Amino acid sequence: MTMRSVRMAFGVDPNLKLVLNDCSFTVTKGKLNVLIGPSGCGKTTIVNLLAGYERPTNGEILLDGQPVTRPGWTRLVVFQETALFPWLTVLDNVVFGPAVRGALNPDAARREARRLLELVGLQDFADKYPLQLSGGMQRRAELARAIINEPTVMLMDEPFRGLDAMTRMLMQEYYLRLFEEVGRTNLFVTSELDEAVLLADRVIVLTNRPTRVKRIIDIDLPRPRDIAMVGSRRFLELRQQALDTLHEEAVKAFAAGAKNAADLVEAYGRRAKARMPAPDRSGRGSRVP
Repeated sequence: MTMRSVRMAFGVDPNLKLVLNDCSFTVTKGKLNVLIGPSGCGKTTIVNLLAGYERPTNGEILLDGQPVTRPGWTRLVVFQETALFPWLTVLDNVVFGPAVRGALNPDAARREARRLLELVGLQDFADKYPLQLSGGMQRRAELARAIINEPTVMLMDEPFRGLDAMTRMLMQEYYLRLFEEVGRTNLFVTSELDEAVLLADRVIVLTNRPTRVKRIIDIDLPRPRDIAMVGSRRFLELRQQALDTLHEEAVKAFAAGAKNAADLVEAYGRRAKARMPAPDRSGRGSRVP
């Protein structure tokens, strides 16, 4: 899937709001592509364009060489907010898509749904309703519901946002397990740097508005992956590459009024200070500890 020289603007002069300008990248087939950028740079706008919910002002979006002009099951989105049907059980939520499309017969759909629920640790909750589940369990059910449709591309719009730290780590592990089991092409949007590096085959770093691609970082951590890799030397090296790339854009976003970028600017400052050479008390200059 490809975005080619996409420009996206909202409104008209003199109140025109330019969000994307000459934004181009490819969602590599069979890979877990992660999109990250400063707060407010237009990540959700990109998801909406790839899903076909919106049309670009200029440029084109292609899937297998064909223009994307409307929504379709080939590009399924898992949103930040839960979208499970509260009147259906977990199992019925998962089989809903194939049943409506007639893609699988009912028995086959339920067998596949139970297999996916087992992968995400919900095999004992198939007959529960969404309101009987925790937030993290609802997220897992939504992953199963998306994957059973076998989309060409899965679009994940910060699906773990708002979860507590422990639940988020568990969701990352379940998500990695699903990706490595199924191998579906993914575009995963996040604002969390550690999450981006842990999950990705490729990290696509965006600039501040008007947004374009600043850098693509190939992540060569071995698979299968788990949370323990976060402390590895190679993980920290890759994280630093991404942080260095993001810092300049976060400063611009913060200067333009995006207060959420302040955390990244402050964290970078602390990290840079920690790497400064220690003073040499002999008076001969600085030394590296």
